[in-house]
Amino acid sequence: MSENPSSVPRPTNVRWRMFALTFGVSWLLYLHRYTFGLIKPSIQQEWGLSNKELGMLDGVFQGFYMGAQVPLGIAADTLGVYLILPLLILVWSIGLAMHAWAPSFEAMVWARITLAVGQSAAYASVNRIARIWFPKPIRTTLQGLAGVLAGRLGGMCAGLIFATILLGAMGIGWRSAILMFAAFGVGYAILFRIFFRNSPAEHPGVNKAEAALFTEEESETKPVGAPKMTRMQLLRSLKPRAKVNMICLNVQSILSTFADNIFSTWIPLFLFQEFALKFKEMGIYSALPLLGGAIGGLVGGVLNDWIIARTGNRRWTRSGVACFGKGMAAVVLFTALFWFESPYVFCGFLFFVKFFGDWSLTTAWGVVTDIGGKATASVFAFNNTVAGIGGLVAPLLYGFLVDEFSWRVVFITAGGLYALCAISWLFINCTIPMFEESME
Repeated sequence: MSENPSSVPRPTNVRWRMFALTFGVSWLLYLHRYTFGLIKPSIQQEWGLSNKELGMLDGVFQGFYMGAQVPLGIAADTLGVYLILPLLILVWSIGLAMHAWAPSFEAMVWARITLAVGQSAAYASVNRIARIWFPKPIRTTLQGLAGVLAGRLGGMCAGLIFATILLGAMGIGWRSAILMFAAFGVGYAILFRIFFRNSPAEHPGVNKAEAALFTEEESETKPVGAPKMTRMQLLRSLKPRAKVNMICLNVQSILSTFADNIFSTWIPLFLFQEFALKFKEMGIYSALPLLGGAIGGLVGGVLNDWIIARTGNRRWTRSGVACFGKGMAAVVLFTALFWFESPYVFCGFLFFVKFFGDWSLTTAWGVVTDIGGKATASVFAFNNTVAGIGGLVAPLLYGFLVDEFSWRVVFITAGGLYALCAISWLFINCTIPMFEESME
């Protein structure tokens, strides 16, 4: 006798609570990270720093961000996000507070190091959450929301809340505003620790109907007595074609991070030095590109899932969407240079640069989830670590180019990097798993 459909329980909605917590982590990470770009004009005047020295502070952040990602990403895979991610949020919030307490350039270096270590494996943890808690048919869309949209909104809110409202409209000192942001971060770490669980199997609020939305592989469940592969066994299972594929992914990540560094750390200073904009205007116009990136991240995720569902071709959907996005970012940025002398029009173009550039960022997240399997956080951390080469070199190079040439040369360099990144996507195949156990 068949079961009455009306008697079948509806799935609980715990997965959406986990999504909301993940969205908040990504938003908070960029809210905190982007404040440094906004205080650059203040500390440059206060301590008499050059653009090269400001670039060195960004380079210190990127170097330690790179170095801590892989071990902490492995820790997230091994010990669980429930333990690792709240600790990371707490550490980076303390690091942010140290920016306000820093009395000198040397002390600011330690603040940058602490912030970097705390934020290093946050997105590796978020990507692991996506694999476990986000159902596969809509996973890339949700990754676009929780990763790119939330992060870019966080950066945008840094400009609007920190610069335009707190510093500009309310006249609060930048150190006091930093401490307010840091205190909020400590509170969120506690909130995450209370409500998050590593998997649907560990959450008492998940009923059988909701648990059925996740496959055995995705929910990290195994038959009783099934052997668990060690990290060394995973590494030994890595095939040559998987290595080449990973190198291609690394190349595009380096190029993308290099180009994007101008938006994450230099736009406020550019608006201050080139056009003498004050905090009220600086916050608004530096937020425009991030709004474009937020929308682009969402569009990229939806495009990936929509095209894959209709064509069944995951490999060329991923590469095609990302290649077009980065290519258009290059075209729009080069076009924007014709209106370089008008800050408002130029920043309007930058909105579209980030719109197209960031819809491929969602694609990159999807590729890592496709190829990473149960080591998703580790693979994400490794790729993000290698990508950090771009983030390490970019602030040093951009600072040098500004001091020795001009801001226009910086944007030309970024446009060329976007074009190279578009080409690199043609060589990335998301259907090649990193490890044999990742095959579905």
